[in-house]
Amino acid sequence: MSGSRLMRAIRVSEFGAPSVLKLCSDVTVPQPGLRQVLIRVQACGVNPVETYIRSGTYPRKPALPYTPGSDVAGVVETVGEGVSALKAGDRVFTTATESGGYAEYAVAADHCVHKLPDALDFTQGAAIGIPYFTAYRALVHKAHAKAGETVLVHGASGGVGVAACQLSRSLGFKVLGTAGTPEGMKVVLNNGAHLAFNHREEGYTDKIMEATEGRGIDVIVEMLANVNLSKDLQMLAHGGRVTIIGSRGPVEINPRDTMLKESSITGVALVYATPEEMKECAALLYAGMEAGWLNPVVGSKYPLDKAAQAHHDIIESPGAAGKMVLMI
Repeated sequence: MSGSRLMRAIRVSEFGAPSVLKLCSDVTVPQPGLRQVLIRVQACGVNPVETYIRSGTYPRKPALPYTPGSDVAGVVETVGEGVSALKAGDRVFTTATESGGYAEYAVAADHCVHKLPDALDFTQGAAIGIPYFTAYRALVHKAHAKAGETVLVHGASGGVGVAACQLSRSLGFKVLGTAGTPEGMKVVLNNGAHLAFNHREEGYTDKIMEATEGRGIDVIVEMLANVNLSKDLQMLAHGGRVTIIGSRGPVEINPRDTMLKESSITGVALVYATPEEMKECAALLYAGMEAGWLNPVVGSKYPLDKAAQAHHDIIESPGAAGKMVLMI
């Protein structure tokens, strides 16, 4: 259409390695439809699930070509018909987009757009969406964790891990976290964990059990189930729950471990959250922003043209230290 504005965006035309992420400078700026919002993107979070989708190994495959990215932060440019809670100029973050977030502009449904307090910058805004909403879903909606229980965040220094630590501390849990580097362990301790453990150390699970005086863990938030699930089941207290947020392949477990503890394993996928569950989570997270405990930690930052490098690094890096973000 003549007169259409153009923007830079990452486009994926075939599934495959990170190299399929191509920067295009002639992508038409999308227009907001009914109950949609157009956002001028300042930053977009990079989530591991986006690498699985890009590779073609994820059950949900978008139609090609597409632009990845769900967690944008930026400023409302225009709003579509039926939008009343947001206006042009509002600072916002999203939990999902319609058009893709690795771009200069993105369209999102209005119920997925939330106001970003002035105390948080745009890179922090891009670190809220999937990480914090997923952590809340795992801890509250799936594990039904209660104040006074012990929570282990297995892989606590990345985006979801930091969110889970901050949430767990605010909800009154005893919080244990693991990381794979000394820097990651510092991040864990600075963001709500009472104790941190290096999951690359031999015998670290024994140290975790000692920290519980042999009782075990009530709730485990698991980021890499294909490596850790068998160990998790052995660390649980009676009635313990493992919530699986990430896995990169199959794993062998002994089902007897679940019988001995009457424990449960539950998968977590934010895509299945109901509008009511998302509203509940948003309300708690807003309270956290106001109180100051919700304070996203931003790790590596990449320009838009280095999206392929970001996808490589989020999978291959030896250990996370905060949330990976694209700067638009």
